[in-house]
Amino acid sequence: MDKLIIEGGFRLDGEVRASGAKNAALPILCAAILSDEPLVLHNVPHLQDVKTTLKLLGQMGVAVQQHGSRVEVNAAPIRTHIAPYELVKTMRASILVLGPLLARRGEAQVSLPGGCAIGARPVNLHLMGLQAMGAQIEVENGFINARASKLRGAQIVFDTVTVTGTENLMMAAALAQGTTVLENAAREPEVVDLARCLNAMGAKIRGAGTTTIVIDGVDRLHAAEYTILPDRIESGTFLVAGAMTRGRVRVTHTDPNLLDAVLVKLQQAGARIRTGEDFIELDMQGRRPRAVNVHTMPHPGFPTDMQAQFMALNCIAEGTGIITETIFENRFQHALELQRLGADIKLEGHTAIVTGRERLTGAPVMATDLRASAALVAAGLAAEGQTCIDRIYHLDRGYERLEAKFEQLGARIRRIA
Repeated sequence: MDKLIIEGGFRLDGEVRASGAKNAALPILCAAILSDEPLVLHNVPHLQDVKTTLKLLGQMGVAVQQHGSRVEVNAAPIRTHIAPYELVKTMRASILVLGPLLARRGEAQVSLPGGCAIGARPVNLHLMGLQAMGAQIEVENGFINARASKLRGAQIVFDTVTVTGTENLMMAAALAQGTTVLENAAREPEVVDLARCLNAMGAKIRGAGTTTIVIDGVDRLHAAEYTILPDRIESGTFLVAGAMTRGRVRVTHTDPNLLDAVLVKLQQAGARIRTGEDFIELDMQGRRPRAVNVHTMPHPGFPTDMQAQFMALNCIAEGTGIITETIFENRFQHALELQRLGADIKLEGHTAIVTGRERLTGAPVMATDLRASAALVAAGLAAEGQTCIDRIYHLDRGYERLEAKFEQLGARIRRIA
């Protein structure tokens, strides 16, 4: 199992390019199932989760051709409606084949999903919505078995905001008879990106990015070419690491408009932020960051996927910061690992009280989930001495060539088998 070895205490300084967004690429790849014509995608990141999705599609008979960050997916030869446990268990986003399979083939058999151990994240809202659209659903032996001769438009109100639930039902509704209205829908940029791609394929979707999305079903979707939006979480991770090392980091091929809540917090931490159409530059001018309070919320609030990184920032900041996690009930596992580096963190339910220390000290630590891995890398870069991060397969699920990109910024980081 690979590990990362980091020699910390060095200031990051330089420029790095953002990759395509994992959380946009996965649902858009699944959307290819909805058409019997090719979908050509650009800016697809090289990630383990993308590999798993392509393997899952290939196992169903979907034709996949990949050339760098360009991927062509053709679901015309799809031959099965089954998504097996062996693949689905490793990645929660596999549930996103459920809606497209049901809409295109009239049936789907999808294993209950796995993924990071950060909370329950039940799929009941997906199933409720599909049932409202006329699907017959049974959950037995660890599988979701769904059937529908033809999905019908419906008025669906989500009890809580769900990103993958919004995406699954939006894809299913694209080929349903009549109009579907999703109320209390997720507003994340990745949801908007999926809607734009579906519209490029001939869907009729409006309201994406608001709490009400309206989908007028069409008979078929056609071929399209689409470019995945930049990864806002990867961009934010580089910026936080730059702030923690009192450095200067410029992220290119990104979109500052996707990171409003994060950039506000970085400015509160004392960073000088400069933005352009496709870049963000952070400069700490050699200063130690100030502690900030963070309260995670659905978009456009502060993203839960940046919570761990800001906890790491508070560990070496001036003052005390309070981190409140409202999205997932089990997403403070990284706190115990940060404490191994010398962090002062007190946990009280869904709240972490972090008092910054002048310095952290390198130590062996273990990644517990995807974003926790990124937080430990940032903390290791800021700590004095050597940090060894184990179980980095979590990191490879969502970050493309992370150690190589940090090396571009002057980090002393290497991967060992």
